[in-house]
Amino acid sequence: MFRLEDLALFVRAAALSNFSEAAREAGQQPAQVSAAIKRLETTLNIRLFARSTRSLRLTPEGETWLPYATQMLDTLHAGLQKIQAPDDEIRGTLQIAVPSDLGRNLLLRVFRAFRLRHPALSLRILFSDHRTDVFKDPVDVAFRYGDNDDASFISLPVAPENRRVLVASPGWIAEHGEPQTLDDLTRHNALTYVLRGRPFDRWPLSFGGDVHHVQVSGTIVSDDAEVIRRLAIAGEGIAYKSTLDVSDDIREGRLQVLLPQYQGDVVPLNMICPHRKQLSSAVRLLYEAVKAECEKV
Repeated sequence: MFRLEDLALFVRAAALSNFSEAAREAGQQPAQVSAAIKRLETTLNIRLFARSTRSLRLTPEGETWLPYATQMLDTLHAGLQKIQAPDDEIRGTLQIAVPSDLGRNLLLRVFRAFRLRHPALSLRILFSDHRTDVFKDPVDVAFRYGDNDDASFISLPVAPENRRVLVASPGWIAEHGEPQTLDDLTRHNALTYVLRGRPFDRWPLSFGGDVHHVQVSGTIVSDDAEVIRRLAIAGEGIAYKSTLDVSDDIREGRLQVLLPQYQGDVVPLNMICPHRKQLSSAVRLLYEAVKAECEKV
């Protein structure tokens, strides 16, 4: 019979396609991971990985075995949670990936309140504007902007109608004037965000069913959405932001909506899970809490 630790190392090595990374994550040496895989292969009498000096990939037998191994680990984890905690108590660790700006300025308070309601639960929160690979990275859920274009994971809608909005600080408007037309917008300093590796400097805005793509320019570009928000608040220019990211700033007067007659493009927020087995009670309750908070915006 195989060891559960060996099974877990196999699943992580398959996700990372690297024995060394799997070993580092588990606090072990690469040789220990290699030995664990060898034990599994001997027990199962199959070859799980095709190895070369430059690559590591699953064999067809390994690909067939992987979902069953994952399911066994999930079942074990669920069983342990069941016997270690009362039915109405959630415990363990929930690993969450969130966009930096949304996480710090809207969802952080949701996470704090959620943790207080479930004191036996620990949260590990990863803030990043880079798209998390929910299969490779050790996260239970990821909150992600954009349409779901990958059927291999579970996607639950959190804020499907969320849109981008033009904003600037009262100080910027007082000094430079408030744009009244799209042509006016091109004469203002735009705070642009790096999206999919390039500056997002063509801003789609719609009116009466017609979509206009406004080419903007500015003196600051950043790959961190929170930096763009802070610069807008500091009076450095105009930003084109997700409404969820700036809702508090608009309500409290730090930012003002510009050209409200134009609608920004839709940027739906979704909660992503690697597979349906990840939809534990903790994940479902967190989803409901985040969705309820976003519906207030």
